[in-house]
Amino acid sequence: MALLKPLFSRLLPLSLRVPIRPQHRLLCLATPTDLPDAPTDAASERRRRKRRLRVEPPSSRGPVPQRTPGAPRPGSNRNALKLPEPASVLSGKRLDLHNRILTLVRENDLDEAALLTRHSIYSNCRPTVFTCNAVLAALLRQARYADFLSLHRFVTQASVAPTVATHNLFIQAYCDCRRPETALEHFRLLLKDESPVLPSPTTYRILARSLAENGKLDLALELKDGMLERGLIAPDPQVYAFVMGGFVNAGDGDTTVSLYEELQEKLGGGPILDGVVYGNLMKGYFLKGMEKEAMDCYTEVLGEGSKVRFGAVSYNMVLDALGRNGKLDDAILLFDRMCKEHDPPRKIAVNLGSFNVMVDAYCRVERFQDAVEVFGKMGEKRCTPDALSYNSLIDWLGKNELVGEAEGLYKEMGERGINPDEYTYVLLIESCFRVDKVDDSVGYFNKMFDVGLRPNANAFNKVIDGLVKVDRIDEAQGFFDLMPEKEVKPNLASYELLLRAYINVAKLDDAIKMAKGILLDESVVFTDELKALLEDALEKEGRNGDMTKLYEDVEKEKAEAAARAAEEKARAEALAKEEEEKKKAEAKAKEESAARASRAAIDAVLGRKRQGENDETSDGTNVEEAQVVESHSDTVGTVGEQNEGDDSKKESGDASSQVIASSS
Repeated sequence: MALLKPLFSRLLPLSLRVPIRPQHRLLCLATPTDLPDAPTDAASERRRRKRRLRVEPPSSRGPVPQRTPGAPRPGSNRNALKLPEPASVLSGKRLDLHNRILTLVRENDLDEAALLTRHSIYSNCRPTVFTCNAVLAALLRQARYADFLSLHRFVTQASVAPTVATHNLFIQAYCDCRRPETALEHFRLLLKDESPVLPSPTTYRILARSLAENGKLDLALELKDGMLERGLIAPDPQVYAFVMGGFVNAGDGDTTVSLYEELQEKLGGGPILDGVVYGNLMKGYFLKGMEKEAMDCYTEVLGEGSKVRFGAVSYNMVLDALGRNGKLDDAILLFDRMCKEHDPPRKIAVNLGSFNVMVDAYCRVERFQDAVEVFGKMGEKRCTPDALSYNSLIDWLGKNELVGEAEGLYKEMGERGINPDEYTYVLLIESCFRVDKVDDSVGYFNKMFDVGLRPNANAFNKVIDGLVKVDRIDEAQGFFDLMPEKEVKPNLASYELLLRAYINVAKLDDAIKMAKGILLDESVVFTDELKALLEDALEKEGRNGDMTKLYEDVEKEKAEAAARAAEEKARAEALAKEEEEKKKAEAKAKEESAARASRAAIDAVLGRKRQGENDETSDGTNVEEAQVVESHSDTVGTVGEQNEGDDSKKESGDASSQVIASSS
C-alpha cells in the first residue's frame, strides 16, 4: 500500500492532494467525492468539535484526574520499584539452574552456590529471586552473616526484585545479630505506599521475637498495635505469644495475662485454638502466684476433647512452664504424651527443643543422671544435639562440680563430629577452676588456639580470674600480655582483675602500671572506685605523691604519643607526596618516551615515503633517458637511411648520365 501512495496521490485533484493518513488509506480506492473535504473544511470541523466538547462534556466517563503541571506522567518513573517475579518464571533453563544451585546447597558447598549465583546474574540464564532466596537462607542458617549481606547487596544492585521472603531473610539476619532497631527500620520501608511488597505474618513474628528477647518491650507493643491498626493481617497468636514471652522474662505477669485477654477479645471472645499462647499464659499466672489458674488452664487446653491445636513448639512452651515452676511430674507425663503422638511426617510433636527443655527440668531438681539419660535418647526420635544442647548440659554439670561427666560430653562432641565453640571451652575452664584443676583449665584455654578459635576478652578474663584466685598472678599477667598479640583488646574487667590482685598482695608498683594502662587506654574509664582503692593502698604505704606522679607521667606519655602521631602523620604525608611526585615523574617520562617513539615512527614512515618517491623519480629519469636515447637512435637511423638513399640516387644519376654520354 505504501508503494501505491504516490500513484493514488497523482490520481487525485490538486486541491485534494493532502498527506494520506493510515485511517484514510482504504479511502484511496473510492471516488473523489467520498474523500474528506478540503483542509479548510477539516479545520472548521475541528473547531466545531472543540466547541461541542466545551459545551457537552462526555458523561460516559468519570471526571478526568487533574495532573499537576510539571509532575511526571504515570508509569514514566524509571526508578520505580519493580514487582517481584511470579513463580511461573521458574521453568526451562532457569529451573535447571535453580536445581543445580540447590544441589550445591544440599552438598553444603555454599561458596560455590553463591559464586554460581553471582556469575549467572549477568548471563543469558538469569537466576530467579527464588534461587537467590534459597542461597541466602542457607547462608543465614549457618550464621554466615557477612557472606549473606554481601550476596544480598549484590543481588539488590543487580535489580532482582525481592519478594517478601527476601525481606524476611534480611530482617532475620539483623535480628540474629541483635540489631532489632536496624531490622525495624527496614520493616518500615515495607509499610510505605510505594512499596511493591507488603509484610507478611512471618515478618511480624520475626520482629516481635527479636524485640521481646532484647527487652525492647515498648517497640514490641508498638509493632503489635501497628499490626492491628493497619489491618494487613489478622491478629496473630504467635506475635502475641512472643510479646507475652518478653513480659514473662521481665517478670510482668499482669501484662502477660492482659495481652492474652486482648487477643481473645480480638478473635471473637471464644477459646484461642492455637496452643502457642498457653505456655506464656501459664507462666504469667505463675508469676502472679495464681498456680491454680495455671494448672486449670493446662488441664483445659490439653485435656480430653480439647480442640486446641498443639505442635512441637507450643508443646515445648507448656513443658517449659511446668519445668520452671516445680511441676516436674506433670512435665514428664506431657513429654511422654508428646513422644507417643510424634509420628513424622504426619505430626511433629517432638523436636530438639523438647529434649533441651526436659534436660533443664531435670537439672533444676538436680536429677542429673536422668538428664543425661534423656539427652542420650535424642537419637530415638531422629534428633541430633547441637553445640547449644551440649553447652546447656555441660553448664549444669560444671556448676554442680560434675566435671568428669562434663568432660565426657566434651569428648562425645568430638566423636560425633560436633565442633565445640568458644563458649564450650569457657564452660570447661570454669568447671575445672571450681574443682581446683587449674592446669586443665589452662590447657582448655590454650586448646582454643590449637583448634583455630579466637577467644574474646571475656574468655581471657575467665582464665585470668581463675589464676588470680589461686595466687598465680604472674601467669595471669602473662595471659594479659598475650591479649594484644592475639589482637584482643582488654576491657575494664581485664585491668580491674589484675589491679585488685596486685593491691591485695601489696605489689603497688605493678598496681600503678595497671592504673597507668587504664588511663592510657581511651576505650576504658578509670572509675572512681578503682581510683579510691589505689589511693587508699598508696596512702597506707605512705606514698601519697605517687598518684600525682602517675597522672603527670600519663599526661607526658600522651603528649609524646601525640607528637609521635603527628610526626608519623607528617612523614606519611611526605612519603605520599614523594610517591605522588615520583608517579608524576614516571608518567611524564612515559609520555616523553611515547612521544619520542611516536616521532620516530612518524619519521620512519616519512622516510620510507620519501625513499619511495626518490625511487619513483629515479625510475622516471631512467625511462626518460632511455626514451631520449631511443629517439636519438631512431633519428640517427632515419638520417642514415636518408643519406644512403641520397647516395644511391646520386650513384644512379651518375650512371645514367654516363650511359647518355656514351650513346651520344
